Amino acid sequence: MSRRNAGHTYWCAGGHRCGLGEHRSDEIVVDAGHARAVLVRVRTAAGRDHAEVRVRVALAPTEQAARRQLVGLLGDVRQAVTRAAIAARPRPRRAA
Repeated sequence: MSRRNAGHTYWCAGGHRCGLGEHRSDEIVVDAGHARAVLVRVRTAAGRDHAEVRVRVALAPTEQAARRQLVGLLGDVRQAVTRAAIAARPRPRRAA
């Protein structure tokens, strides 16, 4: 279906997942032992597509090590979000 179509998309999970004008896909789960990520594609009522990502990582038992993990994780997430945002930005047209 086209992005402008108000109906369900081919990737929409339908049912109770769609509400308030949004369409949501089934969850895509990546399970890596001590870490897990869940990705859901979302189309808002305004027609804009988004990726919703939840990440769960087991932290070290000591506070100092856990804080180091969190700093590293935050840096990695920031880099991934920035890279995705740059890729989504329209490219300027080249002069003929």
